Amino acid sequence: MTTEEQLLERYGPLLSLVELSELLKRSPDGLRIALSSQSEFAVKWNSAKRKVGRRVYFRASDVAELIDES
Repeated sequence: MTTEEQLLERYGPLLSLVELSELLKRSPDGLRIALSSQSEFAVKWNSAKRKVGRRVYFRASDVAELIDES
């Protein structure tokens, strides 16, 4: 089973910031702060970010790709 299949099975096609922080073993506030910086980490992970209204989600396929490449 691929990383993408595992993420889709567990979270669905979109992960919330809280779900992503759980997956990366970070606090939600710490992840939010890290994503607001101009670091290499922020640039990579912000590419997976999608806004739906006022909410922020991360595409499971993009998250899986980022996890697999690291």
